[in-house]
Amino acid sequence: MASRDDAIAAAGRHYDDGDFVADLTRRVGFATESQEARGRPHLDRYLADEIAPCLAELGFDSQILPNPQPEAPPLLVAERHEDAALPTVLIYGHGDVVRGQETEWRDGLAPWTITQSGDRLYGRGVADNKGQHSVNIAALSTVLATRGRLGFNAKILLEMAEEVGSPGLRIFCEREKTRLAADLLLASDGPRLRPERPTVFMGARGSLNFDLTVALREGGHHSGNWGGLLANPAIILAHALASLTGPTGAIRVPALKPSRIPNSVRTALADIEVDGGADGPVIDPGWGEPGLRWATRVFGWNAFEILAMTAGNPKQPVNAIPPTASAHCQIRFTVDTDPADFMPAIRRHLDEQGFPMVTVTPAERGHFPATRLDPDHPWARWAIASVERTTGARPAVLPNLGGSLPNDCFADVLGLPTVWVPHSYAGCSQHAPNEHGLSSILRQGLQIMTGLFWDLGEVGANRPV
Repeated sequence: MASRDDAIAAAGRHYDDGDFVADLTRRVGFATESQEARGRPHLDRYLADEIAPCLAELGFDSQILPNPQPEAPPLLVAERHEDAALPTVLIYGHGDVVRGQETEWRDGLAPWTITQSGDRLYGRGVADNKGQHSVNIAALSTVLATRGRLGFNAKILLEMAEEVGSPGLRIFCEREKTRLAADLLLASDGPRLRPERPTVFMGARGSLNFDLTVALREGGHHSGNWGGLLANPAIILAHALASLTGPTGAIRVPALKPSRIPNSVRTALADIEVDGGADGPVIDPGWGEPGLRWATRVFGWNAFEILAMTAGNPKQPVNAIPPTASAHCQIRFTVDTDPADFMPAIRRHLDEQGFPMVTVTPAERGHFPATRLDPDHPWARWAIASVERTTGARPAVLPNLGGSLPNDCFADVLGLPTVWVPHSYAGCSQHAPNEHGLSSILRQGLQIMTGLFWDLGEVGANRPV
């Protein structure tokens, strides 16, 4: 009788024999740029000509459904149903990528072709997200080939517009609750905490973008004639911003901070060390909320950031007091904060501090709700134990990713426990030229997912249902 070890070994051979890279090479060849109109035919073909036929070979019935957002690309929903008494997993991924940026890649590299150099596999989508959902599809195939069945029911949701904010995804999930009903979301996106350490995370920090603007008058006025007489909007804005955060980035407005950090979150983060690796930035040790470990600052706390600001023309300054100044700001927040309080709290604070002239305008885009499955949840404990069983070491456990994902569609709309197992790393250049994945991570990720799917289909393997 085939065993879990047999399946894990088969997953390794699938990678070593070149079959996985061959599949990924074919998928990277689809120029699925959702940010460019030229990518639209490739978005449609990726689902119809690549993913649906592949899943059909695994016994999945696929449907390509229209996006409820007008002119947005379609979504694919596939299902393999084995028995109503078995648990059902929903697997999510996205087949779209950011712009290829063809002319900016290093000599010898191209976005729509896989190029291997040492441990690196270069190509647009290898890290985000074709490589990651290809790992999960290959793991399903490995379990089927080894055991002859999955031992659970599987549904796959693949969207083609994640890189432009997932338009229509939430509405689609609301409309298709019955079609997408499951016991667990198991998905892969984002980076590992460190390349060598497998990572499990259960949600994502939210994101809220907004503009602070000071508009005092029409046109600039000569600083020699009017300097010292006319209020300077840039100076006003600088002091307003300084009232919101301290000189080291600590938030000064209580309503913008988490109400608490749960003990389960503190425990999960106790052994987490943040390190950007050789290609990452050096952490500024004195920055952020004082008294918190680095990991807690990015995974368990809120951050206020100024993403852009301007007054006058910085590239061609003139001797004139500018009429306006503006800053585009962002709050990254955990589920322990109510984002509905952010804008009113900032308005009240600015008025109290003497800045009624600063307007606060929520951005039209850039909002993601925060989500988190408690690290002590049975499905979280099950996934962590499975990864540890496969690798022989405890994975890094993050209550939520520091960045944002459309996880609210699954956690809030569909009401699912959500577990994410990423197959990339922070230095992958995922939105830049020279995007790449690491063969070592992709191979191990294939084995990890094979172990997870094996355990999900194994009766008595401590699965929660």
